Amino acid sequence: MIAFWLIAAALAAGALVYVLRPLVGRRGDPRLSRSDANVSIYKDQLRELDAELAAGTLSAGDHRRARLELEARLLEDVPPVEVERAPVSGRRAAVAVGVAVPLLALAVYFGTGTPGALDPRQAMPSAAQVEAMVARLAAKLRENPDDADGWRLLGRSYAVMGRFPEAVDAYAKAAQRAPRDAQLLADFADALAMARGQRLAGEPERLIERALEIEPKNLKALALAGTAAYERQDYARAAELWSRMLPLVPPDSEDARTISQNVDEAKKMAGIGAHPGVRGTVRLAPQLKKEVKPDDVVYVFARAVEGPPMPLAVLRATARELPLAFSLNDSMAMAQGLTVSAHPRVVVTARIAKSGAAKAAPGDLEGKSAPVANDAAGVNVLIDSVVR
Repeated sequence: MIAFWLIAAALAAGALVYVLRPLVGRRGDPRLSRSDANVSIYKDQLRELDAELAAGTLSAGDHRRARLELEARLLEDVPPVEVERAPVSGRRAAVAVGVAVPLLALAVYFGTGTPGALDPRQAMPSAAQVEAMVARLAAKLRENPDDADGWRLLGRSYAVMGRFPEAVDAYAKAAQRAPRDAQLLADFADALAMARGQRLAGEPERLIERALEIEPKNLKALALAGTAAYERQDYARAAELWSRMLPLVPPDSEDARTISQNVDEAKKMAGIGAHPGVRGTVRLAPQLKKEVKPDDVVYVFARAVEGPPMPLAVLRATARELPLAFSLNDSMAMAQGLTVSAHPRVVVTARIAKSGAAKAAPGDLEGKSAPVANDAAGVNVLIDSVVR
């Protein structure tokens, strides 16, 4: 779940970049004059929305909904016939207007999960219409295979439709033509991970690393890199990567709150800022070494000096690991509320369980520390007695 929310937040933010890019710097063809005018108005309105978002007068959710309505209206205002008749030299404009805008609208629509925000009269394109637009885009790219933006849009279109292997193929062609585009590499990595069973390890993560080398503040690449670190249980790295996202989103936005929660969770998993617990070393008395086999189970646990008899934290190891450095902290709690940090003084016990069971039994070997503070370091526990 944590990965889903972070990737969803990054996708929504990344869409802002692409919405601002269609039809830049093209003029002159009278058959696209109506589209040009509508797109120009659309871009002006979008800039106003972005300015309000930056000024804090518009929330991130309201900004997304307003932008979605603009995209839907633009779809209605740019007739498909007009786009299809565009000359070859205007292919990118035709692709951007005829395919990118409705698909971006669909991506945000499904990504934000707020279909009620749309006016019912502002109809979204049907599945058949989307399929037809994607097919037209694919056909155009067969005529002009060097169009990196076209391959990018085709990849995003397939990803929105859940056709991830085809998205990977399109993104790969786009990346060959635009190898220094960080956002493209992040989108490529995302689609590749989805095609491989939602696994970021391997090639997807290498693509993400390349994206961050090119653009260290790319929001989606940071989100995916953090998720990859979290999946491989490198929680400290995940917290560090996700923390870099916070300056890139409005501070009072829902995205910022979600990212902060995920950073806190990763830090907790990494033990960053947590109670250190009690730390020390367990040793075996020389006179008992002949009684111990390398595979014998060793339990090390802390109990409160004044409190419940249940262990507050437990570590399991084997005799071959002795002498054993230990750290007993709140992440090893046996039950909610029964933590090392909740009890000022503890006793650390180490037991070699000859039967393998956690409960003490005759013949087990055991040793205990003196009562120590719950954050004591350098605690020595000597296993020097036999349980009778």
